[in-house]
Amino acid sequence: MHTPQQDSSAPLSKQSMGAAAVEAGRREPALEAINIVKNFGSLQVLRDVSMTLYRGDITAVVGDNGAGKSTFMKVLSGEHIPDGGQLCVNNREVQLRSTQDAQSYGIETVYQDLALAPDLSVAENVFLGREIKAPGWRGQIGMLDRQLMLEESTRILTELGAKLKSYRATTQSLSGGQRQGVAIARAIKWAQHAILMDEPTAALGTRQRDMVYAAIRAAAGRNLAVLLISHDLPQVLELADRIIVMRQGTAVANLNPAEVTVRDVVDVMLGAKGA
Repeated sequence: MHTPQQDSSAPLSKQSMGAAAVEAGRREPALEAINIVKNFGSLQVLRDVSMTLYRGDITAVVGDNGAGKSTFMKVLSGEHIPDGGQLCVNNREVQLRSTQDAQSYGIETVYQDLALAPDLSVAENVFLGREIKAPGWRGQIGMLDRQLMLEESTRILTELGAKLKSYRATTQSLSGGQRQGVAIARAIKWAQHAILMDEPTAALGTRQRDMVYAAIRAAAGRNLAVLLISHDLPQVLELADRIIVMRQGTAVANLNPAEVTVRDVVDVMLGAKGA
């Protein structure tokens, strides 16, 4: 099994990789990137990035601005087509040339801007593009089973611990944390293998962040692999099962959160330690 790129002179990452590797050995790989390369013109944004996302694990990807985190996630989500390397889902090589391709392989993405339709209801957003047709002749003429979609959306959001006054409300009437909960609920509803999240708690208050973190744990608890991009390092240390540090388009360290501090992670990000 391929592991993230490391510098052999990195004592911190080598020490921290031990426990992470042992733990990973007990995990089932859901999504694997092998030597991914991505160029934008003459600029090489990703250089031989390898990473394995395991079922039931929350893998945090951190790094300074411009480290390549979001570009890497967009490769996994099908938004960017890599210029080199391989992608595997359940140990099977796949080609992801669009977000629809990724979704067809059971990979869902929660974007920073949420990609919700503000004028639609909670249930309509959860089933957006995957609406359930009404049974019988009503479905044949395009009518939807709105009651079934409402019940299913309510069930998922309730399991995530989201508290909404009305599940028929439009998403524009919800708080930031509640909207993020809807986006995660949609991802959980349709994901079969992995959920990718880019800064899901940006601009949220403490209570709203806690709601989102609970939803992230719930996603991993459903045996999905979770990729989390975040600048909130204290919360990353508490939430993640392992931390991948990216710098200048490469994955330079695989850290066990139990063995490092925020200062350690920052030092690796900046190249002061472990690279």
